[in-house]
Amino acid sequence: MTQDALPLSRLVSVDRLPARGEVVRIEATESEREALARDFGLVGIAALEGEYRVSGDTRRASVTGTVRGLVTQSCVVTLEPVEVRVSEEVDVDFAPASEPATEEEAALREIDPPDEIVDGKIDLGALTAEFLALGLDPYPRKPGVAFEPVVEDADVSPFDKLKDMKGPKGGG
Repeated sequence: MTQDALPLSRLVSVDRLPARGEVVRIEATESEREALARDFGLVGIAALEGEYRVSGDTRRASVTGTVRGLVTQSCVVTLEPVEVRVSEEVDVDFAPASEPATEEEAALREIDPPDEIVDGKIDLGALTAEFLALGLDPYPRKPGVAFEPVVEDADVSPFDKLKDMKGPKGGG
């Protein structure tokens, strides 16, 4: 997927970062929230923002902060809309795509590879969307609603039910 095709994209040039880093705030527009809601299968996204401290340079960058959102999901029991607040802590390292210089760096990249700095930029919009997706409840429920499984009568076998459906013998 190209950068242009992402529903939420905010590129930050790492070569322009101040030595002490900077705070960057991302807020999704209405059309970006609508596109993300479609992509994530949500009823809607009323608010989405990320607030980050970005530090580093073209060789390595670090992003820490928080993604917050207010989304509407469908209850998995009743299918009614459920409003959910999402808050996810972000701590991500970025580095240019390259071969690791040492065995230790190679081992670290296998465990937790850094995200890529592409053409001297990192995409805080894509990062915001990613952490929103990570914070979504996969099984949202309305407050007070519980899943009640259907309990079959243990004394009646499925074959008894089939006999009832078939009707009287020889009447066919």
